[in-house]
Amino acid sequence: MADKKNHDYHILQPSIWPLLSAVSAFAMLFGAVLFFHQKGPAVMLIGFGLVLYCMYGWWSDVISESKVGDHTPVVTIGLRYAVIMFITSEVMFFVAWFWSFFKHAMYPMDAIQNVWPPAGIETFDPWHLPLINTLILLCSGCAATWAHHAIAHENDRKGLIYGLIISIALGGLFTLFQAYEYGHAAFGFSGNIYGANFFMATGFHGFHVLVGTIFLAVCLGRALKGDFTPQQHLGFEAAAWYWHFVDVVWLFLFAAVYIWGG
Repeated sequence: MADKKNHDYHILQPSIWPLLSAVSAFAMLFGAVLFFHQKGPAVMLIGFGLVLYCMYGWWSDVISESKVGDHTPVVTIGLRYAVIMFITSEVMFFVAWFWSFFKHAMYPMDAIQNVWPPAGIETFDPWHLPLINTLILLCSGCAATWAHHAIAHENDRKGLIYGLIISIALGGLFTLFQAYEYGHAAFGFSGNIYGANFFMATGFHGFHVLVGTIFLAVCLGRALKGDFTPQQHLGFEAAAWYWHFVDVVWLFLFAAVYIWGG
């Protein structure tokens, strides 16, 4: 038959989500500009709400496509490549902040008397709260690996759920400790290059931890509903890859910013 599918590729049906997502993102960013010019946050919040709605609707469609068999092995390979490319772009994002930190640490400018850290900056002791946060995040990554092994190799749904719960809880604890650390910092974001680099690098990492925690929480909700099988668990696999990326970035931050550059 002419309309019978005889290939492994997924031919997408027309969808409103790309256009609506673009309009929503524009509204959010345009609203942010208005907010920065004291015009109120209404447009920005409306745009942000629409972005969240588009994310929910679009990804719900992707999950539905997976359940009806549209994600063939060929399609799954493409999706995996997409996740790898996304994480690679995130790696380059953090490379920029490391580049800035190393540049100013190795070649401090006259404006800070050629000293790093600049005079008057009291840095954090890396062997207290930063070390605790490192261990927390590593344990969270181990729990995510346990959860992935449970579903991928043993079809153990309880192991999947328990591993996700532990990973999410530890991710939330890391965020709380990071907020506590920020609240007790002896330097601010503005007025010094060390503070600007520190808060941009660790702050964006903290944002990625928050996103990754939400990512894992969505996977937990799906696992509780009965989603994921040893053959079909790409959504959780992507979350686990992202979470391990967050782990590795933190290890570099801990070594470079807290130990070497502190």
